[in-house]
Amino acid sequence: CSDCGFDLYNNVASAVGLIIQDSEGRVLLEKRAKEPRKGFLALPGGFVDPDERAEDAAVRECLEEIGLEPESISFVCTCPNTYEYKNIVYKTCDMFFSAKLKAEDASSKDLIKRLTPQESEVSGFELYKIDCTEDVDTIPLAFASAKVALKAFIECGIQHT
Repeated sequence: CSDCGFDLYNNVASAVGLIIQDSEGRVLLEKRAKEPRKGFLALPGGFVDPDERAEDAAVRECLEEIGLEPESISFVCTCPNTYEYKNIVYKTCDMFFSAKLKAEDASSKDLIKRLTPQESEVSGFELYKIDCTEDVDTIPLAFASAKVALKAFIECGIQHT
């Protein structure tokens, strides 16, 4: 403001996403239950709360959205993203982690049955076999940053199987 000298900074919001595989190496995706991009697929995750570490947010979001706490997480990558909600555009810095579930939770036969969706956020779950980066392009993902993260995950060979 030229009158009072106030500077307004439009800082980015921090968000996290988790790449979770079942025992057969398929990636868990959730169907979005709300806008933006309702009905499209997304990685479990969400916004980082004030005074919260990204790693803690990843664990919290996993527990909230799928009902399971990861046994361990590992950093994959970051990616800028645009998140439009109620006609307001938010710029985010999305931080992605691979998450390893307990063996009994990751069981390929039972994984989806073991999940409890956060009803306000998640309308269902799907498992996708992703063998190469080209496979990522065939998935109807809600956000471009998830595509970048999945490709980095495949290229780095850091899968938990």
